[in-house]
This record gives sequence, structure tokens and C-alpha cells, in this order.
Amino acid sequence: APLQLATTTRRYRAQKSLFTMMNTAARRAISVASRQTNGARRQFAALVEATEEFPGLPSTTPEQAKASNASVTTLSNGLIVVTEDAASTSTVTMTYPKAGSGSEELGEHGAALLNKCLAFNSGSGLSTIMINRTIENEGAVPFVSADRDSATLGYTVEPANAVGLVPLLATDCTFEKWDVRDAGKLAAYQVAEANKSAQVVLTEQIFAAAYGPQSPMGRPFYQAGAGLHEIASFRSRGYGVSGAILAATGIKDHTAFCTEVAELLSESPSGSSAAAPKAKYMGGESRLAAPSAGYAHVALAFDASVSSAMRNVLKHFFTIAGSESGVSGFAASGLVGVYAGAPSEAVGSIESALLKSLTAKATADAVTKAKTLAKAEAMFALDCGSKGLAAAMTAAVMESGSFTNAAAVASSYDSISEKDVTDTLATVLKSNPSLAAVGDITSLPYQGTFASAL
Repeated sequence: APLQLATTTRRYRAQKSLFTMMNTAARRAISVASRQTNGARRQFAALVEATEEFPGLPSTTPEQAKASNASVTTLSNGLIVVTEDAASTSTVTMTYPKAGSGSEELGEHGAALLNKCLAFNSGSGLSTIMINRTIENEGAVPFVSADRDSATLGYTVEPANAVGLVPLLATDCTFEKWDVRDAGKLAAYQVAEANKSAQVVLTEQIFAAAYGPQSPMGRPFYQAGAGLHEIASFRSRGYGVSGAILAATGIKDHTAFCTEVAELLSESPSGSSAAAPKAKYMGGESRLAAPSAGYAHVALAFDASVSSAMRNVLKHFFTIAGSESGVSGFAASGLVGVYAGAPSEAVGSIESALLKSLTAKATADAVTKAKTLAKAEAMFALDCGSKGLAAAMTAAVMESGSFTNAAAVASSYDSISEKDVTDTLATVLKSNPSLAAVGDITSLPYQGTFASAL
């Protein structure tokens, strides 16, 4: 009996200690999920009104569809909250602008990818199992992404459960050794898979050519060599609510949502208050020869420090100009350019095809077509589901600090004139070109040849 009592006492103290470790927001997220789960279990035994044929299901009374309207608020902790009110499902995302690989400091190479792989792992007194089980019990689908500019954690769930899981997007990671081990294995797998894709490798090369292979923006994103100290240091700066963007769709009351979010995230890490570093465009060349590939992938990019709307118009203009020769345009963070590929025996034709699309005259008809395609692409992005809408809202806030509605997005493309495109195109082509080439590129000219021809 004394032994049994001692065992019970130790178990109680351990449970009490774990509960104390959890911050208030984490405890609330768990308790809300628990109450809702228990309520759902009791629902079949409860008395309901005779008019409610299927308890718990959404109302079948049809409502007139309405246009989506967004609201943006900056909280006292520096978090920017953007919501919209018309989506039928809720996607909630937390985007950290300082958690992309472009924010890695010296010695932290690979920390961005490893921290991405640590998403929804132990933190704020909650275990990995508890965090993911809570998300599952709410019927939410979690996701995570990261690139050179930012990292995003999010979930898609029914609107009634949208706010309760927000604290799990901003936990204070405890870097348990088993989590770090598993994250390292996952990162290594993602690096291996990325290196199998010629398109991913070409993307890494074009950033190396544009920003320099030793700069944070120019180094490969897919790298997993950072140690625990570097991972933790990077996370302490980048994964804080100060300057982060919380986007949520299907939120009817923006003010109430912001009030609850402020309370839920009151104990979350604030991170660094410094702005994300600005990458400096250089231009240059990065080549990765693989003669046995039997194919060449070539991209030529330019500095495009213009609005995303203008970059998208230029992208589609290049695609239209190079449609007959198999050249397509592309736009990335701060870059716009053209891409072409060819088998080994036709590599010599890539140079003329790329230059032809870049030097094509911006006629009124071509500009109109490019604007129409770019505008349609942007509008479809807003209408491809709540996840795409949340991503578009976040991108707009990161670029301009605001997001209103689809009409404002359409207006940003309608306001671009033929002269705007012509002038911007001339400015862009004056920058030092960045050449990236992967595959059988023995007969492909070097960057200087392209630069002298423009």
C-alpha cells in the first residue's frame, strides 16, 4: 500500500508539473478542443427541437452569396491580422517573414528547412502527439511551407473551430532530442528529393546567379547541415509574433477575432523586432553540367524590384513573345525572366529563342493579352479555395501592408498601361542578367554573350 501510494503521488506531481509548464493559451486550446469533443459525444443523447432533423449539421437554409471583404489590424504585440468574411471554410495561417532561408546568418545554413520540419512539434509544454492530436480532434488539416522569403504554418477547419487552434501556430519550441532527430531525417529526405528535380535545382541556381552563391538569398534552400544551436538561434529571431502575419478566412467578426487572438497569443514568443534583411541583386552566372542528362534547362533572370502585379504582367508578356519557340516567362521574389529547355542536339537554339522573347516589342495587343492573363491568374488564385485565398491575402499584406477585396486586386492590373509595361521592361533589361543552366550545357554560351546582346 505505501508503494502504491508513492507511485500515485509521483504520477500526480508529474501531471501537475506538465500542466504548469503549459502556457495559458496552450491550456485553453486543449480545453476548448476537449469540451467540443465531449459535446459532440453527448449530442446523440440530448433532446433537440423537432425541427432539427440532423443535429450539428450546418443549416440548409440557403443564403445569398456575397463578395468577400477583408479587414486588417495590427495588434499591440506587432502581429498583423488579416481576415475575410465570405469563405465557407476557414484556413488560418501564420506567416513569419523572417523565417525564410534569406534571413539565415553566417553558420545557420539549413536552419530554415530544419525549422520547417519542426512545425507542430513539442512546445509550450505540449508534446508533439498532444499538438497533432488536438488538431485532429478539431477536424483540422495542418500544413507547413517555407522558402527564401518566409515560413508559414496553418490549418484548414470549419469556421466554428477557427480561432481555438491559433496558439498551436506560435508555440515556443522546446527542441526535444527525438523531435530534432526526426526533423533532421525529414529534412535530409526533402533535400534528396529536391536534388532529383531539374526544375528545383535550376531554381536554386538562378538565385545563386542573381544574389551570389555565398549570400543567404543565393545559397540553396534545400540544405540540412545546421546544428541544434544554429536551429534554435534562427528560430528565436524568426519565429516570433512581432511582424508576423495571421491570415484567416471565413471570419464573420474581425474585431472579436482579433480580441481573442491577442489573448491567446499573449504568452507566445515575440521574436526579433528587426526587419527582415534586404537582398541585394548582383547578376551573374551559375552552371551545373550534367552531360549524361541528355537535356538542358536554362533560365535567364533580371532584377525586378517592382510590384507583383507588374512582375506577373511581364511574365505573361515573355510567355506570349516566346510561345512559338517554346520559351516561357517566370516571376519569383524580386526576379522576372524567361526559361527554355532542349535536348542535347538542340541546345544551340536556346540562345536565340531566349533573346527573341526578351527583345520582342511590347505592342498594345501583346500588353493587353499579358494583362488579361495576369489578372485572370490573380483572380483564380482568390477563388481556388480558402487556402489559396489566405495565401493571396498574406502576400498582399507582405507587399503593401493591406488587402481589401478582389475588386482591388483587379484594379491593380487594370491600372497598368502600355507605357508602364514598356518603361518597366526597358529598366528591367538594363540590369545585369542572371544565367542559370543545368544539364547538357556544353554548347550553351556564357552569361556575357547574353548580356552583350541585350
